[in-house]
Parts: sequence; C-alpha cells; structure tokens
Amino acid sequence: MTVLEDRIEMAEADDELTLDELFESLERTTPEGYKVEIVEGAIFMSPQRDTHWEIILDIVEQLRTKYPRKRVKSDVRVDYPGHLNGFASDVTLVAEGAEKNEKGLWRCQDIEFVAEVISKGTAHNDYGPKKTAYALAEVPVYLIADPYQGKCHLYTQPKDGDYLTETTVVFGGGVDLNVTDIGLTLKTDEFPRD
Repeated sequence: MTVLEDRIEMAEADDELTLDELFESLERTTPEGYKVEIVEGAIFMSPQRDTHWEIILDIVEQLRTKYPRKRVKSDVRVDYPGHLNGFASDVTLVAEGAEKNEKGLWRCQDIEFVAEVISKGTAHNDYGPKKTAYALAEVPVYLIADPYQGKCHLYTQPKDGDYLTETTVVFGGGVDLNVTDIGLTLKTDEFPRD
C-alpha cells in the first residue's frame, strides 16, 4: 500500500484524523534528520541545523548539571491542549516521578520546562500557537532561544492561555531561572547566532 492509499483509507474512515494516526503515517515517510510536529493540525517538517543543535545541546548540558538524564528530553512528542497539537519540543524537562500515559507519551501536565530554538520556517509557531498551548497546559517555564535575534525570551506565570511575565536576555547574558522552580542560571555566551 502506498502513502497516498494509506491517507485515502484513513480519510474515508473518518472525517478527521487523530494525532496518533497522523504521526503513524508521518513516521513512515519522514526523511532521516528531520523533525516533525503537528501544530493546530498543520504538519511541519524541518531539518536539524548546526546552530539549532548547538543551542539545544548547550541547554541540555546545563540542565543535566542539576537534573537526571531521564527527566531531560529532546524532540520527544507530547500532546498539548488545542486542536491537534503534538509537539516535539527542542528541550523538555519532565517532573520528578512523571510517568507516561497509556499511549506511551509524556503528559503535558508533567512538563516543568520547555525550550524552543527558532527556525526561520517555524518561528511563528514558537511565538504563537505553541506558546499559547504551553500556557494552556500551564507549563511553568517556556524559553525561546532565537539565533536570528541573538536573544532568549523567557516566559513564566502561565494564566488563561498566556504568560504574565516575559524577560528578554541578549545572547551572552545569563537567563535567571532561579526565580522559577528550575533553579539555575542558563548561560548563553556560547549560543551561536544565525
């Protein structure tokens, strides 16, 4: 059966595909080295760039100074509130003692921190619908690292689908997460710019 036949069969079976059906179909067709996310029902596929990966790895390494490896995730699917929102965030910190749901996925209610590194083609998602979904899920700390601006945007205090507090730090400065439960200062002096 071809991918097209799979899609036609799924579309005929139901007017709307579920996140699970969409991801299952995409797993068979996504090229190696590409990240896939579904944001408000739209599918986004983007290649991993060096700048992107270096920032992700830097954030992960800094989180690992305080948190065990099993709590720090990258590009792992988590479903969020809203219409067909299945995100594979660049960096995710799950709560201590969190367990996967019956589908084998982490629950958005157990996410304590999310970081997204901006890509040109999907920046509008990170600043828009993903930020809203993270706030609706009450993710306490959301960080955007934007190598095009050379800035980090830290969002805290989620309420009613938005964040009450935004702090902006230019690359080279420290992002003070001590004011949150994360409890560390994220150094950005080695974050590359695009």
